[in-house]
Amino acid sequence: MTFAAHHARKRFGQHWLIDASVLDRIVAAAELTGADRVLEVGPGRGALTERLLASAAGSVAAVELDRDLVAGLRERFGADPRFSLLQGDVLELPLPAANKVVANIPYNITGPLLDRLVGRLDRPVQPPYGRLVLLVQQEVGERIRAKPGSSAFSALSVRMQLLARCTTVCPVPPRCFQPPPKVQSEVVCLDPLPPEQRLAPELARSVEQLLRRCFASRRKMVRNTLSGLLAEPELQALVAAAGVELQQRPQEIAPAQWVVLAAGLNQRQAIQAPSA
Repeated sequence: MTFAAHHARKRFGQHWLIDASVLDRIVAAAELTGADRVLEVGPGRGALTERLLASAAGSVAAVELDRDLVAGLRERFGADPRFSLLQGDVLELPLPAANKVVANIPYNITGPLLDRLVGRLDRPVQPPYGRLVLLVQQEVGERIRAKPGSSAFSALSVRMQLLARCTTVCPVPPRCFQPPPKVQSEVVCLDPLPPEQRLAPELARSVEQLLRRCFASRRKMVRNTLSGLLAEPELQALVAAAGVELQQRPQEIAPAQWVVLAAGLNQRQAIQAPSA
């Protein structure tokens, strides 16, 4: 079996990961056991698939968009009863049952795919995956795990860190791919929080609204972005309770502080609401 006649397609964001050490680190980070059912997104020619099937994983279900790769993947791995393959768009297909995700994802669908696999603050994936090990563009990886005050800290940082524990596995330079991409890459590990540690739906919606409001003007102080929500004395009390100062900017406020701000705002608005 050979994929020699197939060329990487730019429209699918195809860059084959060929560095053996990085492939091994991805599989090691997943910490697979016989109880794990793995979802692999975009297996391509199967370099990562081969290692997943050589691991202790109980099963590997792959989703591949490029139908020209499907026959080769089935020929290469179809004899293994632990392997299954779906052809289609991972953003649209019903996903196979799995408790872990391991993937070299196309960078042009990173945002929608994170929504599909992790969810949003007010609509997290149910039940959550136990772990996701994802190869992403380094810029995205930095934003996911950025700390407050960093230039990379963004609304995505807050959302992801309130949904999962986010760590880096390793950097991946362009030379590790064929063809090499024009950007640096990174492997990240996401451990979604269990349901009991997630925000209540109403609070999650309020945090999301605050993030959209404030990060839309990330250069402005929160004094300006939050003005109009409360009278100045109440606004001062609200931010003080969260350990925030009115002259701070959104990228300087930690995820836990956004939660306190949203909870305090909900409480004050409930008090001010006219009774029925």
